[in-house]
Amino acid sequence: MTPIRVRLASIAAAALVPRVALACPVCFGQNDSPMASAANLSIVVMLVITGGVLAAFASFFIHLVRRARIAGEESRANPQEGTAQC
Repeated sequence: MTPIRVRLASIAAAALVPRVALACPVCFGQNDSPMASAANLSIVVMLVITGGVLAAFASFFIHLVRRARIAGEESRANPQEGTAQC
């Protein structure tokens, strides 16, 4: 089949599918179905993962700032020979 025929066939198949088959249980009105509970749980899991990654990213930069501050204090307290002192 040519690409145009494949596109036309997929459009025709989508037009012939009943609208009830396309609706999930939440949209169809069954809020207490297992699929609705799974969808809600998946949203919570995605939010927890996103929050965890953002917290790890922020804590890494806090770690870098602290290490830079400690390194700066050590270099001022113990100047090494051969370095330029301004």
